[in-house]
Amino acid sequence: MRTRIQASIIDDEQDGRDYISLLMKNEFPDIEISFQASSIEEAYINLIKNTPDILFLDIQLKDGTAFDLLSKFREMNSLIIFITAFEHFAIQAIKNGATDYLLKPIKRIDFIMAVNKALEINKKNKSSSSPSSQNKISLPTLQGFKLTNINDIVRCEADSSYTTFYMNDKTKIIVSKTLHEFEEYLSDYNFFRIHHKHLINLSHLKEYIKGKGGQVIMTDNSILDVSVRKKNDFLYKIEHMD
Repeated sequence: MRTRIQASIIDDEQDGRDYISLLMKNEFPDIEISFQASSIEEAYINLIKNTPDILFLDIQLKDGTAFDLLSKFREMNSLIIFITAFEHFAIQAIKNGATDYLLKPIKRIDFIMAVNKALEINKKNKSSSSPSSQNKISLPTLQGFKLTNINDIVRCEADSSYTTFYMNDKTKIIVSKTLHEFEEYLSDYNFFRIHHKHLINLSHLKEYIKGKGGQVIMTDNSILDVSVRKKNDFLYKIEHMD
């Protein structure tokens, strides 16, 4: 679970990224800058790996617009603060779920107000969906949906645009959503993605077998590969489990 608010900056001008970084450091030192990017391609690669709480997004980028980037995602869970020199983008930004909209050159007071607004929304969102107040997840099915106890999920497996949930009672639930769409939410409930195909509930982990990446054995006796890329993060997570 994250202990700090994360923000990311996407701007094709180094001066723009530096200025926002400086404002964040001076005004909001507790917020961590998780990554910076200067293009749609670079931003897309980073956003697949990590969804920041707050996204500072320049609208006009060297390889397209912010809206081109957002169109690559079914849903963007970040609170987006659009930043641009062009005022005519305001309506389109609002339609794309803008938390706020700042014009260049950015005024310090406007920046502070925009970030405070995002922090307040983030706080409300987390309080309404925190593990302490909610331990169920709604899984859409062809017939409707199943309200499922998160603790009963042993693991989730990706299959193209579908995700299969393997339950503690040996049943399976197939959902027509990608594993990535569940990863960020379930990470707050002690889930960890050990492989591009596998997201596991660490509460149902029985054993780890050493190897290049290694393997895990779950309480349902499934044996799953741990990717080499994920191995160190996985072992660190296990070592620092509460």
